[in-house]
Amino acid sequence: MIYPSIVFKLLIGLAALVLVTRLLGKKRMSQVTPFDFVYALILGGTVEETIYHMDHTIPQMLFSIAVWGILIYSVEKLTQKFDKLRAPLKGTSQALIKDGKVSISELEKANLELEELRGMLRLKGVFSLKEVNYVFLENSGDISVLKYPDLPVTEEPSVLLVNDGKVHEDNLKEVGQNMEWLTENLKLEGIPEIKDIYYAEWSKPEGFFVKKYEHCL
Repeated sequence: MIYPSIVFKLLIGLAALVLVTRLLGKKRMSQVTPFDFVYALILGGTVEETIYHMDHTIPQMLFSIAVWGILIYSVEKLTQKFDKLRAPLKGTSQALIKDGKVSISELEKANLELEELRGMLRLKGVFSLKEVNYVFLENSGDISVLKYPDLPVTEEPSVLLVNDGKVHEDNLKEVGQNMEWLTENLKLEGIPEIKDIYYAEWSKPEGFFVKKYEHCL
């Protein structure tokens, strides 16, 4: 009787999860927030516990799913009604770049490194930070990008040579250059000290794009 019981619990659990998900509303995967992810895990875990533990009954499972669904539904309605609750419960978007300036503090809050942000920008078809006017990190973990108007499209992906005052030696070797070349070219850009640089990008067609700490937020 164990296997028919498992099948029956799976069917009931699936139906209950579909019902709760439909009641809570539709979202694309790109719109799912960490909060949504947590409630989905709890729902799945509730069904799993009932399936593999014979002392957990179907009424208990349905009761747990119903209570959890009511709690989540209440939170959704409260955040829609009271703006002050939205930020602590569901989070807010973060401006990682404002008016072309990287917000170091917001990157740290989001636990993001600059190279990770550059990777996210490449997925949006942006291959150099100089193209970017604003970048917002949304609740879903995705980014929204506002580029500068009328800028030519970058012909070649830029390479990050300096990040947070430190030289990326592997990237420097990748472009076939050395420290002497880097320091000389940075001096030509009016920057004698690498420690003053937050980031420096380079590409063959575009050359250097450098931002000092004082030009960041």
